[in-house]
Amino acid sequence: MTVQEVSEYLHIKPATLYSKVESGIIPHYKIGRLVRFKRADIDRWMENHRRDPSDGDKRVKAILESTNKGTMDIDGIVKKVIAEVKSSVYTSDHGRTKLN
Repeated sequence: MTVQEVSEYLHIKPATLYSKVESGIIPHYKIGRLVRFKRADIDRWMENHRRDPSDGDKRVKAILESTNKGTMDIDGIVKKVIAEVKSSVYTSDHGRTKLN
């Protein structure tokens, strides 16, 4: 598959795809200056990056259970949830997400 085909297949911009190629995030082949992809590799890569929507619910539930049940500190709960989500998505290398 070409960059344009994979870009359309994944519904991402070609520039984003080139960025993933340059950083080695997405499986690809180089033929001279050409970049090519196998659909099976792309499908496997996508499956490995699949997120279960219930994962977020489980984290929120765990945070809520860990808070003091006697008081409802909404601000504190929201801050804990935001921190948990940020730590699960963002890496320390200049704000790049683990999803990239």
